[in-house]
Amino acid sequence: MTTNASAAPYVQDFPGRVDIALEVPVAADRASAFAAITQWAEQGRWMLGSRIWVSRGDGTQVGDELSCWTGVGRLGFLDTMTISTISHEWVVVEHTGAVVQGIGWMGVPESEGTPAFVWGEAVRPPLGRLGRVGWVVVAPLLELGVRYSLRKLAKLVEAGVLPR
Repeated sequence: MTTNASAAPYVQDFPGRVDIALEVPVAADRASAFAAITQWAEQGRWMLGSRIWVSRGDGTQVGDELSCWTGVGRLGFLDTMTISTISHEWVVVEHTGAVVQGIGWMGVPESEGTPAFVWGEAVRPPLGRLGRVGWVVVAPLLELGVRYSLRKLAKLVEAGVLPR
């Protein structure tokens, strides 16, 4: 289910912003599910085309920095991020790299019913107008990849493989 990205926590509007947000149910307790998404070194197990590491701090506090290689082999880009908010249900990052700029969030928010992984981005595409036009093509592909990845994460958590 695609959610309304404007309803996401802590996201402010900015010029040229494009949004994407997804939600995938997980049959697990919220605390375990949230712990799984914030085990940064494990993210490459479930997020397609990503390898993430903590580049400053321990990845658990506001101001800590994360780096993520997104791509296949040598073809890709480095996405740098700073944690701007972290709680028991959300982690929000500011993308600070040359390619991706904006806000990203992941969480397992409190709600009635089955817990769900929520992932979203409010970013400014690179390349100005060309990037905004390209977003029309990239967004559906990104949504497919992230939905696949979140389903994989849910299976790992439900099987007790994550969190470690």
